[in-house]
Amino acid sequence: MTKRFSPTVRRRRLASEMRRYREAAGLTLEQAARHLDSSHSRLSRIETSQVGIRPPDLRVLLELYEVPPDAREVMITLCRESRQRGWWHGYGNAVPEWFQFYVGLESEAAGLAIYESQFIHGLLQTEQYARAVLHAAVNPLPPNELERKVQLRMDRQTLLTENGLRMRVVLDEAVLRRPIGGPATLRNQLQHLLEVTDLPNVSLQVLPLAAGASVLNSFTIIDFPDPADQAVIFVESLTGALYLEKPEEIRDYTLKFDYLRAEARDPAQSTQTIAELVRELT
Repeated sequence: MTKRFSPTVRRRRLASEMRRYREAAGLTLEQAARHLDSSHSRLSRIETSQVGIRPPDLRVLLELYEVPPDAREVMITLCRESRQRGWWHGYGNAVPEWFQFYVGLESEAAGLAIYESQFIHGLLQTEQYARAVLHAAVNPLPPNELERKVQLRMDRQTLLTENGLRMRVVLDEAVLRRPIGGPATLRNQLQHLLEVTDLPNVSLQVLPLAAGASVLNSFTIIDFPDPADQAVIFVESLTGALYLEKPEEIRDYTLKFDYLRAEARDPAQSTQTIAELVRELT
């Protein structure tokens, strides 16, 4: 089982630990930043993992916070790892900056809880379907960039087959009926869904049309294997994304997802629904 290294997860963990050590030392952002000869806004961005920190600057802060030597070395290692390039950088501008953070989190996730109201999720898409979705973008992509995005999407799917990523998905039934790419593309996509749901780490439920519009936006809850890494909520928009990390936000979205699962058809019934749609398109 191949695990992909993610500097994104390391930077986020480093930021969380830095904030914890500073607060344990009884120092404010302003006090710590002054000692570093920096601004409190920059240190705030570091502690929220928006930007990284250089090892020498980190050593200064760890000494200020009186962090034990063994823990300091762990932090320095995290810092160095967080400054490496992620595997997705090989795709160049096919991965916009706002999406790099998501790919980095996804790469080391233990599980994803997903609600989709517009399209089949990228980890479950066929090449044809992915190409059709990207081709329909508001701003048309040059052919070479479009193909890089498609290949990135296919590359990410190894998380399911090689890494055993746990994936729980609730799909709005309208997604299954939306003729993205035409009938043949949709039929192949639905057939692919039937094959993917045979994986022991994938659970798929269909939210029937009769359930109404209980949620407007698609979202993903990302969980991690290390308890030190708090869950993240990813909410994608047309030109960017929201990353929600507050405990109350995680609680609310988790409750929302549990509600959607309760309203959706169970996995066996959902598989039957998809199979019926495949037959209709044959």
